[in-house]
Amino acid sequence: MRRFTIFLLTIFLISSINNAQKKKLTYNQAFEYGMPRILQSLPSIKGWFDDQNYLEFRYTQGSPAALFKVNAETGEASVHLDYSAINENLKGGLRAEKNDGVTDDQQLVVFNESNDLYLYFAEAGELINITNDSDEEKNPTLSPDGNYLAYTKNADLYVYDITQRKENRLTTDGSNVVYNGYASWVYYEEILERSSRYKAFWWSPDSRKIAFLRFDDTPVPVFPLFNCAGLHGELELQHYPKAGDPNPLVKLGVANVRDSNIEWIADEPDGENYIAFPFFSVDGDKVYYQWMNRAQDNIKIFSVDLDTKKSNVVYDETQKTWVEFFFPFYVFKNGRGFIIRSDKDGWSNLYYYDMQGNLIAKLTDNNWEVKDISYVDEKNGFIYFHGTGEISTNRHFFRVGLDGKNLKQLTKEDGTHSCEVSADGSYFIDTYSNINHPGGMKLYNIEGDLIRELGTKKSPVFENYETAVGELFTIETSDGVELPTAWYLPVDFDKSKKYPVIFSVYGGPGRSSVSNSYPRWVESFYYAQNGIIVLEVDHRGSGHFGKVGAAKMHRNLGYWEVNDLTEAVKWLHKQPFIDGSKIGIEGASYGGYVSALAITKEPEYFNFSIPELSVTDWRLYDNFYTERYMDKPSENTDGYKSSSTLSYVDNYKSGMFIIHSTLDDNVHMQNTMQLAGKLQEKEKNFEMMIYPSSRHGIGYTQRNHLKHLVMEFWWKSLLGKEFKEYPK
Repeated sequence: MRRFTIFLLTIFLISSINNAQKKKLTYNQAFEYGMPRILQSLPSIKGWFDDQNYLEFRYTQGSPAALFKVNAETGEASVHLDYSAINENLKGGLRAEKNDGVTDDQQLVVFNESNDLYLYFAEAGELINITNDSDEEKNPTLSPDGNYLAYTKNADLYVYDITQRKENRLTTDGSNVVYNGYASWVYYEEILERSSRYKAFWWSPDSRKIAFLRFDDTPVPVFPLFNCAGLHGELELQHYPKAGDPNPLVKLGVANVRDSNIEWIADEPDGENYIAFPFFSVDGDKVYYQWMNRAQDNIKIFSVDLDTKKSNVVYDETQKTWVEFFFPFYVFKNGRGFIIRSDKDGWSNLYYYDMQGNLIAKLTDNNWEVKDISYVDEKNGFIYFHGTGEISTNRHFFRVGLDGKNLKQLTKEDGTHSCEVSADGSYFIDTYSNINHPGGMKLYNIEGDLIRELGTKKSPVFENYETAVGELFTIETSDGVELPTAWYLPVDFDKSKKYPVIFSVYGGPGRSSVSNSYPRWVESFYYAQNGIIVLEVDHRGSGHFGKVGAAKMHRNLGYWEVNDLTEAVKWLHKQPFIDGSKIGIEGASYGGYVSALAITKEPEYFNFSIPELSVTDWRLYDNFYTERYMDKPSENTDGYKSSSTLSYVDNYKSGMFIIHSTLDDNVHMQNTMQLAGKLQEKEKNFEMMIYPSSRHGIGYTQRNHLKHLVMEFWWKSLLGKEFKEYPK
């Protein structure tokens, strides 16, 4: 456990002197993107054009927008794609820089505007409207060769032949419960993830076939979401499987884009298992896909020969707690095999298999977390990835041989790094920061030698403003676990004063909040300069402790989150500069759950709480996420009861401000209503604000309203005074 030291107090003294004449951030600057901004944007890098040149989007006031090709060594830039010239040939709301797809040679640009699709041919300067109907086309995706465009509309899958300029409909049974190439809600939210935008189809490398998932939501219960807008309002019916509910029925098909023939290669007719992430062999003759059982403790990768229809298991993994779909997942372009990231040994590591499922090499073997698969250099035999290294709050960039040898850390400074490698592995661009420096962007050669700085997050006025002192340390629990911790303290910190504390939490299994990175938003600085300490603590089930730690949460959500946060409060009570009667906690989604559970379960330690968009009882959340950790309600009755905030309402005293939105399709407002009802039944006092028509993420204007209320709540509760600084 690290405590205040003479050295740290000296830093605070120096910081106070250095910041004596600096300006304080205004509410507008901290919460409303007000001017002047102390942080600025970094260069808009759009990837690497080749091994020697990267692409950068540049748009400055008074000059045209363009995509520039920039030489890595010299910095010399030339226009690669002139968006302003293209825009002269466009119409309506179309803007070249806001396209929906572009071929590798930048000669064909796709637009999806006002429910219609457009193609722009750069060389000819020609714009064509390829759909002209009232239907909404979704997820337009170019084929690898640029000759076809696939998309969905009315829950069916279509492909447009660009050469023949002809639309072909590949499926015909789409309806309000059947979706082809378009995900059922639980797949979109939990498996394919929201970044998919419901897309559930994948091109073959040779552009001849499309693999897609077909969903049938008939057995999935319907949950009503009420939109109160207008005179009579509107009822939105959502197929949403809560814990224990039936799943959508799913099939995996392969469509031939030339003759529209469909072959069904996998089927889960009872919905009790999951299918996801198909990919093709290099020649397109085999399809591989991931399969997971309903209990989520077994995952397999199947291969299917499209000629013989023979199916084989090429990978099979079982864990005592849970498994997760392999995402990211790398398939070699030369057909040599695939790479997965698995935590089956207790920590996320990389494994290299051939296409028959034989292990070629365990590429990493560390007791720390590999975070991704960034780039595979097949030619030179290297894989690049991000990982924590030995210090779990860092995020570094690494390289290792495809034989699992010669592991090298390419980034040097402690902090958080996000890197992108050039086409043949000669350079990488590093976007970085640490807890006390907003960082920037630098260009390195592949050995980690600096070539030049590309940008800084510090704006020209950064040094004129007071921020806060951030520190990373650990808090030791009573049973000896070191919990990663970060806090932001006033630059004029005075250990003779008493400071209130706000815990900022998320807390989901395997997820981390504490990192050696600069805050994305500067709200914490505003709190600090007004005398409130903002604190983040990650529990033993967070990502810092690998699967070894996360597994402790199996069938037991809520226990370790609140246990370890309570241990942190006990530590705070021992610090002479902490006001132990003014401990607040806030978070959204899973963080809202932890915030509500903490103040209901441990009101002696948590005095005030703002749970936002929170789960209050896991029986009310979707089955895929919940059952991964808790199993079905019928299989874990005690666990569901002990994890519910409703079980602890009798303990609750006061000090909770509950926030939810009416059209939250992820965590239904039902969660908040059931908690509110229980609190009312027990005659408990609380505050609440409901936001009409927002989803799982409160809209911009409503968010401003919410921020004002949050400030008022914290100022009243923690500072004992009225909050007066509102936006002008």
